[in-house]
Amino acid sequence: MALTLAHLSDVHLGPLPPGAAWENFALKRLVGALNWKLRRHKQHDPVISSALVADIKAAGPDHVAFTGDLMNVSAYAEFPRAARWLQNFGDPAWISYVPGNHDAYVPVPWEYGLAHLAPYMTGDMAAAGSQSSFPYVRLRRNLAIIGLNSGVPQSLRKAGGSLGPKQLEALPGLLNDLKAKGYYRAVMIHHPPLPGLAPPRKALSDAARLRDILASEGAELVLHGHNHRQMLNVLSGRSGNIPVIGVPSTSMNGTGHAEPAAWNLYEISRNQGTWVTEVTIRAWDSISRRLVPKNQFTLPS
Repeated sequence: MALTLAHLSDVHLGPLPPGAAWENFALKRLVGALNWKLRRHKQHDPVISSALVADIKAAGPDHVAFTGDLMNVSAYAEFPRAARWLQNFGDPAWISYVPGNHDAYVPVPWEYGLAHLAPYMTGDMAAAGSQSSFPYVRLRRNLAIIGLNSGVPQSLRKAGGSLGPKQLEALPGLLNDLKAKGYYRAVMIHHPPLPGLAPPRKALSDAARLRDILASEGAELVLHGHNHRQMLNVLSGRSGNIPVIGVPSTSMNGTGHAEPAAWNLYEISRNQGTWVTEVTIRAWDSISRRLVPKNQFTLPS
């Protein structure tokens, strides 16, 4: 029986809460808030993100992968609002989330920040009440979801990310163990995980190391966001091809050169011992103002 997985990213939930630029002042937060007011709010429409969530709910996937950037400038008031948004979307057991760079825009103490979202990024074996640790692993039937956190505070002009040695050291063993147990391994990360997929100031600093781990240990699917566009790259691994897929922003209205909002549905099955992944892309249509089918294809394996 096939298992279905939905993938969305980069909600950039608006509008900014009152006083977001000034409360717990940080220069980068102020600059980000001004950027939102002058430009970004014209591109990100909460009506679209609400319609996309409703579309996912109507499709009824077995699980949802959310690859970060629920917020904008990591204002303290954004975190409880983001938690309410997620709660309205669905149960933490149904949605797996990893932070993006806008969710870690500036340093925020755990208890005032990402703790609000912890139920959505806690692995099956994590101790109750602990800070979420990465990589986390969730097992859903024959699907293993591996969540990586690339969202770390950056300098003023940077929007990049980093995994760091702890996650990179843990990942090979997890991938190897899950393969031995017969799981379909879906890796979640906000930033594009391969070198050259994002400009230097927006890139993952340890992408080359992550690429080497994936190529060596394998994965059936790698999901990311960050670039606000539909992306499909294939990494040649020791045990076969590894599809690496990015999706547009969940709230983007498609003005200018930006791609309109979209989400992907992956239908995962097994055929004669080989994993098969069918992809359906549903995108926002500005004329009918609803989500419509855009493309359907089978991933290379």
